[in-house]
Amino acid sequence: MKIQNQIKRTLSQPEAIEQINNMLDTNTNINRTKMADLICDQFKFINPRGERQRSGCLKALRKLEQDGLFVLPVPNKTGSVKKSPRRLDEPVPEPQGVPNEVGKICELKLVSVETEEYMRIWNELMIQDHPRGAGPLVGRQLRYLIQSEHGWLGGISFSSAALHLEDRDKWIGWDWNVRQENLHHVVNMSRFLIRSSIECKNLASCVLGMAIKKFPVDFEIRYGHRPLLIESFVDISHYKGTCYKAANWQLIGRTKGRGRQDLLKKCKETVKDIYVYELDRDFRVKIGLPVNSGLGALNLYSCIDSENWAENEFGGAPLGDKRLSDRLVEIAVNKAMNPCCTYNGAAGGNWSKVKAYYRLIDKPDDSAVTMPNILLPHREQTIRRMKAENIVLCIQDGSDLNYNNLDQCEGLGVIGSNQTGAISRGLHMHSTIAVTTDGLPLGVLRSECTAPELKSKDDKRSASAIPIEEKKTFCWIEGLRDCMDLKARMPHTSLINVMDREGDFFELFDDQRKNCSGVNLLVRAKHNRGTTGEHKLFETARHAPVQAQIEIKIPRQSARSKKSKQKARAKRPMRIAKVSVRYLQVKFNPPQYYNDKDPIAIWVVHVREDNPPANTDRLEWFLLTTINIKSIDDALNCVKWYCLRWRIEDWHRVLKSGCKVEELAHKTAERQKRAVAINMVIAWRIMLMTLLGREAPELPPEVLFSNLEIKVLKAYAKKKLQISQIVSATW
Repeated sequence: MKIQNQIKRTLSQPEAIEQINNMLDTNTNINRTKMADLICDQFKFINPRGERQRSGCLKALRKLEQDGLFVLPVPNKTGSVKKSPRRLDEPVPEPQGVPNEVGKICELKLVSVETEEYMRIWNELMIQDHPRGAGPLVGRQLRYLIQSEHGWLGGISFSSAALHLEDRDKWIGWDWNVRQENLHHVVNMSRFLIRSSIECKNLASCVLGMAIKKFPVDFEIRYGHRPLLIESFVDISHYKGTCYKAANWQLIGRTKGRGRQDLLKKCKETVKDIYVYELDRDFRVKIGLPVNSGLGALNLYSCIDSENWAENEFGGAPLGDKRLSDRLVEIAVNKAMNPCCTYNGAAGGNWSKVKAYYRLIDKPDDSAVTMPNILLPHREQTIRRMKAENIVLCIQDGSDLNYNNLDQCEGLGVIGSNQTGAISRGLHMHSTIAVTTDGLPLGVLRSECTAPELKSKDDKRSASAIPIEEKKTFCWIEGLRDCMDLKARMPHTSLINVMDREGDFFELFDDQRKNCSGVNLLVRAKHNRGTTGEHKLFETARHAPVQAQIEIKIPRQSARSKKSKQKARAKRPMRIAKVSVRYLQVKFNPPQYYNDKDPIAIWVVHVREDNPPANTDRLEWFLLTTINIKSIDDALNCVKWYCLRWRIEDWHRVLKSGCKVEELAHKTAERQKRAVAINMVIAWRIMLMTLLGREAPELPPEVLFSNLEIKVLKAYAKKKLQISQIVSATW
């Protein structure tokens, strides 16, 4: 059954009402059930198994009768009798001797509830232990008991999906009509119970995995069609949904606190997280939706077309007014055409466009026009692009935006000082960009600009006494936690947080260890820590045997002269470094002020240049990672991925040199942030287009440029060729 029969919708049509009235006039002695059968035959309300859809037809007829469209035969029984679930005479016995690990449970299996005895056991378990009891369940239903040699461990059931869920419907991307026709492809896991007396590691996630394999087959046998998507709900006031995450379900949003029958929108139910499991990755296509609809995985190449890119990356930003969101899209289009110019130049001097830009940027500081809200649509698109990858590098780094020349700008912080005590004013930007393992940037996952303050002279606390939340390094932990939260939305994608030496502090690794979210770390070591072994970290790594020798390309670095608040930098030519690679696992000790914590087990990949050129600093890296390194290939992947950390440096350079964000001149720091946020996305797109031109030169120009842009580029290339020919002839 590809499209669900719309019984009530079909019977509501005037011609259908006329037919029903004629049938009622002709069959005066017929009861309601037989009338429903006649109507099912007349209108072809047949399910995939060839059976009449009698229940749905009766329900639709009752509702239409309430609307006064006709009068049905008087039912045989008047009034309603509330049915109680069939139960046992005594509680289900507690399971005995259940081990604490799921792999040690004997004869663990799911048993279909198809007999009177099993139904009573299932009902009794739910009434005993489940907060919502045994039901009633709605629509097409399947129930299972969790059986083992130790006794009954719990139960699980499936029934019809929720009629309306804003976050689910947005995630799928269907409208009202498509949802009405295809809701039967979605099934709700309405009950899931592991008995409260059982403490067994990974049992819940294991049972979920078993159900995912068994349920679709059983459902198709019973109801004649295979479901495409399963949904379930987790009460966030009592549970965290850990087993769903472990079983690769996706967190896609939250309910509004309404129930199935909450017609008056009283929202008396508790708010719940919505989890889904895709039984078919192409389910959107199979229900007639475009491949990129909703909030599913998104191919990188499908989102960079020149016609709609700004709408995709900025459209629908929650700025408090749709007109502001539309204006943001127009601003992005104009600025992207001329990223080096001020907005006045980018808009071609069009005064109405310039005024619209400043009306957006100059909104009050407490308005909804904020940096996170401007970036939110791009963040969602970035997450969708991440879902399409097997491995994503989430690269974190910070950079200072110098606005020392803006004397009148309010809200700036201190980003540096020189030997004389003169300070530099500006904003500190800490960002996370998502990058593929081929080095292509998927987008700006997270970014925030803060105004750093000098430590108060009255604050006499030592560094160890200051809570980590008050330290400037806490932004690295916030970036890691953000990735941990996102992991539930992309269970099939491995996330690796890549950081330079600033990320080497104990609290970061401890936070990753405590959360166990499946997000790994790859950090270049800064501190030669003490280990549980004989030597410190660096010496231990240097004594490990060499496992491979590879070449690493070290990019060139231009010279930089000394400025009042900036050190000089020597020129560095590009070169190829021949390095040896070692790897081993160590345990490093916590700092003294964390002596109550256990040592942290970490893998170290040591990269060392054995024979550097004269007058050149030796290349030597100690890469700390939580990735389980099983072979030299895993270690070499870590080296490759760390080399891609420079992508965020490239993005900073495009943002500052290409988009000129340090030349912005607004009156408050909040307004500066808004303008910077717009340029962040533009800088990402410029960098992506540049890399695609290098990595995929065969890519059609229409993917990146509009027809007008292609014409301009062709004319420019032709002009350059003519000039070159004239110069050659003259020479």
